[in-house]
Amino acid sequence: MDMDYIYSYEPEPSSLIPLLQKTQEHFGYLPEEALEEISRYLNIPLSRVYGVATFYAQFRFEPLGKYVIKICHGTACHVNGAVNIAEAIKEEIGIEEGQTTEDGLVTLERVACLGCCSLAPVIMINDKVYGKLTPDKVRKIIKDLKGGKLDV
Repeated sequence: MDMDYIYSYEPEPSSLIPLLQKTQEHFGYLPEEALEEISRYLNIPLSRVYGVATFYAQFRFEPLGKYVIKICHGTACHVNGAVNIAEAIKEEIGIEEGQTTEDGLVTLERVACLGCCSLAPVIMINDKVYGKLTPDKVRKIIKDLKGGKLDV
């Protein structure tokens, strides 16, 4: 496992969070082997590494899909039908919020607000925002995404 960057950190417990951040930046998530290597390098128990990594919401233990769909559930989106948008997406891709499809194509995330309230309800696919959605519009977006017809 390529983790040469680890040696640019002091081998002390205070390096744990920066190392976890760098590891996630490097791999896109925190692989078990990487956590074991961090534990050895910092000479701290693996249980402590996991304890810190699970405490912070920024860390994930599974790779993200090629496309990350964020469904906004902020007040404006909620009032304008975010629940129906979420249900349509879940039906189209067959996973729940917080999951990734088995083929690694799509990760579905629930977010509190995307800051696009005037376009409510909205989703974001990677860095592209789609607004003023209806269940039918979002179903077409998902079908285009799965068919490789969407430019994101």
